[in-house]
Amino acid sequence: MKEPSINVLGSDLQPCSTQPMTGFFRNGCCDTGPMDQGLHTVCAVMTAEFLALSKYLGNDLSTPRPEYGFAGLKPGDQWCLCAGRFLQAHEEGAAPQVRLKSTHAKALQIVPAEVLRLYAIDTAD
Repeated sequence: MKEPSINVLGSDLQPCSTQPMTGFFRNGCCDTGPMDQGLHTVCAVMTAEFLALSKYLGNDLSTPRPEYGFAGLKPGDQWCLCAGRFLQAHEEGAAPQVRLKSTHAKALQIVPAEVLRLYAIDTAD
């Protein structure tokens, strides 16, 4: 049996979004594993600024891609971002807000905890 995944706060990882369905494994959680080369571990709330930056950087998350069952993201949607892209967005001044309870602890391998806390819209209870 698989151990429960842990979030950046040290408790059980909470779901990020099922509408739209997110996560590397498309299970609604920012879980990760050996196949997840991008480390899709940061549960972020999309903003127009971030979506524009992502598109500019070559990862268009806002355009629908029906052939992949992807409706496109809009501001307010929650999505599991690659930790490296989140850090890049922070450095560019366009990072979205983050749900810490739904952000996998492995994100800390790339994004410092203090950076994640700058954008947190939830905290430890």
